[in-house]
Order: sequence, then C-alpha cells, then structure tokens
Amino acid sequence: MTKYILKRLLMLIPVMLGVIVIVFSLLYITPGDPIDSLLGDDATPEAVEQMREQLGLNGGYFQRLFSYIKNLLHGDLGICYATKQPVMDRLMQTFPNSLKLAGLAVFLSVIIGLTMGIISAVKQYSIFDNIAMALAMVGNAMPNFWQGLLLMLLFALHLHWLPATGFTTWKHMILPAATIGTSSAAAIARMTRSSMLEVIRSDYIVTARAKGQSELLITVRHALKNALIPVVTTIGMQFGHLLGGAVLTESIFAVPGVGKLMVDAIKARNYPVVQGGVLMIALGYSLVNLLVDILYAYIDPRIRSQYK
Repeated sequence: MTKYILKRLLMLIPVMLGVIVIVFSLLYITPGDPIDSLLGDDATPEAVEQMREQLGLNGGYFQRLFSYIKNLLHGDLGICYATKQPVMDRLMQTFPNSLKLAGLAVFLSVIIGLTMGIISAVKQYSIFDNIAMALAMVGNAMPNFWQGLLLMLLFALHLHWLPATGFTTWKHMILPAATIGTSSAAAIARMTRSSMLEVIRSDYIVTARAKGQSELLITVRHALKNALIPVVTTIGMQFGHLLGGAVLTESIFAVPGVGKLMVDAIKARNYPVVQGGVLMIALGYSLVNLLVDILYAYIDPRIRSQYK
C-alpha cells in the first residue's frame, strides 16, 4: 500500500505541471492588461513600465513561465496585486471556508443520494422510483446558479428561514451547501440505484433470502456493501467537483471562499491569485482521488490484495 501511495504521489508531479502550463498559457493570451486595472488609464508610460517591472510582467512567455515555475518550487505563488499579500496567505484565509462548504455539500448529497438510490432500487418501477429518478434528472440538469437563486428566493426572501448571504454560522452554510449538493445527490442516487440493481439480482442475495434473513439486513449488509465501489468513485469525483465547482455559488451567497476569491481576481485581472486558486483546487481534486483509491482497499479485499 505504501508503495502504491508513493507511486500515485509521484504521478501528481506531471499532472500539476500540466495544470501550471495550461493555466499560465490561458492567462497569458487573455486580452487585457492587469496594469490598467492597477494604475488606471491616466498612468504615465514611466509608471506603467515601472509597475510591469515590479510585477515581473515585462518578460516573454517562456521567461515568465520558467520564472513562475522556479518560484513555485520555493513555495512562492506570487503576490496578490490588490492587497500586496502573498497569494498563499490569501488562499489559506479562504480555503477552509471552501472546504467546509464542499464537505457539508457532500454530506448532504451522500445522505440524500444513497437514501433515494437504495429505495429506488429496492422499490424498482414504483411511484417513488419514478419520482426520485425524475427529481434526480431535474437536479442534475438545472445549473447551480438557478438552483441557488430559487433556494434564496424561497427560504431567505420569502419564508425568512435562512440567511441569504454570509458564512458565519451553520445557518449560513445550508443554502449554498444545498445548492451545490443537489446535482451531486442526483448523480449519487442514479449510481447507487444502478449498482444496487446489479447486486440484488446476484446469487448470494438469493441465498441470503433463502436463509430467512430480513430484507433490511440483506440490503445493508450484503447488497449495499458490494455495491459501494462505483458509488464511492462517484462520491469522490463529486467532492473534487464541488471543491472547485462552487465558484458561482460562493459568489451568489457571498461566501468568502476560494471560488469567490478567484471570481474577484478574474474581474481585476489579478492573475497570481487565479493561478494559485486553480493549482490548489487541482491538487485537492487529485488528493481526493487518491483517498478514494485507498478507500477501495478497505471496502473490497480483492482490491487490497492488488496493492501489496
């Protein structure tokens, strides 16, 4: 297992290098100059040139790229143009909020998705099954922007049950977590239903019923346990997706997370913050996938034997 983990960690190096090159290249060819946002249109050419020199924007593509990679190797993500703080400090201030939001969203989506998927599989073609799958399709198809807007209008502005913006108490977390967790719950529900339907038709399930075991025991102990591999994969992918996909949701609900920080940075052409945010999200996504692979070994002994 240790050898496998080290191998996967080494594989992160080319992945992160590819992310660095792609993000840097996209920002390099993006129209607009961050100097215009910092100094305005009335800045003198001397002031512009001095600012470009200070920010390291006066070199060519390869010169700036190699300089950026060199700084990354020393743990330097650059300086935020707006606050003059190190980008790492800015990310560390906001990343815990994004992690809390993604964690709560995954918790809600797992509870809702597993419950809907299990019941839909056990009660296949029933009214509940049809309604649950229809809701899953709607939840997966509706963009997070409209989901968040509808939830805000209903629970914050109309019913006044929950606050619309902020992230100071647990009540502030419910609406944004529910917004981004809905589509994940839909994906988990569909995968759970599909995987459970394959398992409950297996011979050992028939044998368990013949021995007189209760349906609840058969569903939880036998069927669900053996149906978890694809479900865990989906949950892991959804967590990584939520970690980086909450950009618009954080902006809508004014959550001070990495997503909102990146949106503000894009508007201001604050490129070091954008690059640092993307790298942090990519690293988090990769580490979540690694944790999912390790979790496989504890769910299925056959997979555990392959890691030895």
